[in-house]
Order: sequence, then structure tokens, then C-alpha cells
Amino acid sequence: MIISFDLDDTLISNKFEAEKSNLFHQFLSVESLRKGTINLFKELKKQNHKIYIYTTSYRSESRIKWMFYSYGISVDFIINQQKHQKKLRKTNVYCSKFPPIFNIDIHVDDSVGVEREGEKYGFKTIIISETDDNWTQIILKEINLKTQIA
Repeated sequence: MIISFDLDDTLISNKFEAEKSNLFHQFLSVESLRKGTINLFKELKKQNHKIYIYTTSYRSESRIKWMFYSYGISVDFIINQQKHQKKLRKTNVYCSKFPPIFNIDIHVDDSVGVEREGEKYGFKTIIISETDDNWTQIILKEINLKTQIA
């Protein structure tokens, strides 16, 4: 299964506890990942899922890839705003994110608006908030449920 994650306010924010950073992160100004991201991604990889990052930010693909790599985790594919716009130009779909066009099975985000787009355009979402302390368990449970339904 292909699972995509939003970055801002989902995996990156100063509003929740972050993974431990080191001198390398500080020296290169690497953004801090939400605490639990490393273990979650490792567990998803162990379950043979592919992990995509789907952000509407204009961060470069290499910057995003290096950020995760600096934490010892890899992602399979990165979709930034440029890639999103280029792909959606060829459709009649008008939404902030459209996971089906990238063959994504489930998208994880913090935005209720993305959840509504999922309902409208028929794609699966898992919405988590910055206050969800057990956010990784919520995601793993939802993925297992949605895997059984599929």
C-alpha cells in the first residue's frame, strides 16, 4: 500500500514535541520532525508499505529527502507543490491534494479541508491533529482497518 504524509502541521511544527536533533540538524537548519515519525515510518516499511510525502509547500524534493535521511529514514517518493500543479493541470480536478493521481492509497494530513476533498473526490484520508498524543497508533490502526476493507 502507498501511504502519503503531509508535512506542515502534520509531521513538522513547533506546536508538538519533536524527534531529537543533533549538531548536523542544527548546523544545516534541518526542520524537526514530529516525535514518533521515525518509529512510525520504520513500522510502515516493516509492513511493506511505501511512504510518500505529499506537501503543497515549495520545498525542493532534495531538501525534503535529506531531511528524512538525516533522521535515518527514507521516503519512496516526494510530491511538492510544483509536481502537484504539473500533474493536476492535465485534469479537471481542483483541490489542494489529489492522491489518486499519484496512485496513493491513503493520505495522512491535519486538514479537515483535505478530508472533505477526499469525500468529494473519492480518496481515503486519515486526519490527525497536533493535539493527538497517540497519533502514530491512530494512523497504524486506521491503516490496518482500511487495508482489511480494501
